[in-house]
Amino acid sequence: MKDSPLFFYFIRFCVWVWLKIWLRLESHGSKNIPAEGGVLLASNHVSYLDPPVVACGFRHRVVRFMARDTLFKGRIGGWFMRGVLCVPIDRTRGDVGALRKGIQLLKSGEVMAVFPEGTRSPDGEMKEAKGGMGFLIAKAGVPVVPVYVDGTYRAMPKGSNRIKPGKVRVYYGSPIQPSELPVAEKGRDAYHAIGAFVMDRIARLKPS
Repeated sequence: MKDSPLFFYFIRFCVWVWLKIWLRLESHGSKNIPAEGGVLLASNHVSYLDPPVVACGFRHRVVRFMARDTLFKGRIGGWFMRGVLCVPIDRTRGDVGALRKGIQLLKSGEVMAVFPEGTRSPDGEMKEAKGGMGFLIAKAGVPVVPVYVDGTYRAMPKGSNRIKPGKVRVYYGSPIQPSELPVAEKGRDAYHAIGAFVMDRIARLKPS
């Protein structure tokens, strides 16, 4: 099952059905995700529900997520996370190896989704992007599709152990081309500037 999309498609369909019934999932702008070539999806992050919502809002591509390495521990956890094609990343340090793996996958034409904030927002408000995300975006050289997820904080905020029924919406914005990224700064300042630029584009998708 390693690197096979069949298990991914099966799980995505099952989760999509549940999201439509329990959380009345709505998707907007999925056509903004290119049909081919490497693409990076960059989303806000407020809930454990965000990854499935981002993945289930479109069907024409397989999407990989970077997920914290602790989720891969144990036989069942590791089997499942690899089955849905996630890439482990150690959030306790700058995991250069995981970032390089992500860059390699993007350059080979795959779709990856990341949460630039690095972890879930405790209050539902967007936070600053981590520097490593700016590095990933800069080095991959692929279009970045900003994504805004709305409603997951109300359904399952950080610290909650149950999912309330409600309405969840996901918005996919116009792709940011590599030529649009800020280049005035250098080094770490450049990566922070890129991260801030992408977070601004995500914030613009928030429904009024």
